[in-house]
Amino acid sequence: MEAFQYKAVNKQGRSVFGRVDAVNIGDLELRLARMGLDLVNYRQLKNRARAGRGRNVQRIDLITFCFHLEQLTRAGVPILEGLADLRDSVDSPRLREIASAMIEAIEGGKNLSGAMREYPHIFDEVFVSLIRAGEESGELPTVLTHIVENLKWQDEQSAYTKKLFIYPAIVTTVVMGALFFLMIYVVPDLLRFIQNMGGEVPLQTRLLILVSRFMVNYWYLVLLAPVLVITGVVIGNRVSPAFRLWYDDKKLRVPVIGPIMKKVILTRFANYFAIMYSAGITVLDCIRSGENIVGNAAIAQAVRAAGRDIADGSGISTAFERTALFPPLVIRMLRVGENTGALEQALANVNYFYTRDVRESIERLQALIGPGLTIMVGLLLLWVMSSVLSPIYDLITKIKI
Repeated sequence: MEAFQYKAVNKQGRSVFGRVDAVNIGDLELRLARMGLDLVNYRQLKNRARAGRGRNVQRIDLITFCFHLEQLTRAGVPILEGLADLRDSVDSPRLREIASAMIEAIEGGKNLSGAMREYPHIFDEVFVSLIRAGEESGELPTVLTHIVENLKWQDEQSAYTKKLFIYPAIVTTVVMGALFFLMIYVVPDLLRFIQNMGGEVPLQTRLLILVSRFMVNYWYLVLLAPVLVITGVVIGNRVSPAFRLWYDDKKLRVPVIGPIMKKVILTRFANYFAIMYSAGITVLDCIRSGENIVGNAAIAQAVRAAGRDIADGSGISTAFERTALFPPLVIRMLRVGENTGALEQALANVNYFYTRDVRESIERLQALIGPGLTIMVGLLLLWVMSSVLSPIYDLITKIKI
């Protein structure tokens, strides 16, 4: 198949733009006609990868898609008819295109998981593995229910994480901008006045003079330094696996933030592990998929080591204990689940434990961020004011009336 970028007109006469995969121009017109669109013009893209890149579906649209598909399959509606209904009802143009292409793929002999595998930017490896397990076990509606719950959980965790970082980022940016303005435009004039008065300059004032002169003379370095650091980290992560491993390990060791990031990652891993195992996927396959979803090279390396230990005959609890990632309480729950044959329930308990722990940790940190930033801003202002006012006060006290 080739990738085409098209302009079409819907039944209401409005222009619609998008990308879709098709065998040729006739197939493109047929696919658009099934979506209720009339082709106006098109442009063939060089490769399918370009068509998929940058066209990810929003999570809320994917949740709606999976929820409706779960309802249709649970009601006994055949997959092809269910996808046709979704193609005609979903709001996302990209999902309409994908549903249409999936119908073509299934009519061509593929199953649902095989059709989804054609769109890795939308349906990742874990998603496809779960769908395949549901197809093989005949429990596709149940698997889709787990997927919907997982997507909702991801949305909730994403909201918690954004809530944790957005407020400090905004406050820090405003404070640094104000401090930058003071050091370049306000403080130099005040310091020139203080130096012209003569007399001894206090230590904190001399430090303020040095900082102000550096920012006046090298302001571009102050602005470029964060950009250069971020660019270097991004490039290093892409080109050097060793650098990425080192960087990801250091992120987990950052005070306060690092432990919470680690808990968030382990929560994601435990959640996916529980869902995949309950869907009938083997432990080793769960481990292999877990390496790709944690998003941290250091934790992925530890998970890989646990997988090797399990493949060599170690128990799940023993293998995870050797990674030193999980707290003793989690290891104990896994060990009990192994001994009693209720590993699925143990994994669900682990998932609940981490989800609750992450939520409480983020709430505690949020409660500390406000006072902490207030104290930081107060100390900065106190330093600037004392550096400026202290020499003036000393001069006034020396004046004899």
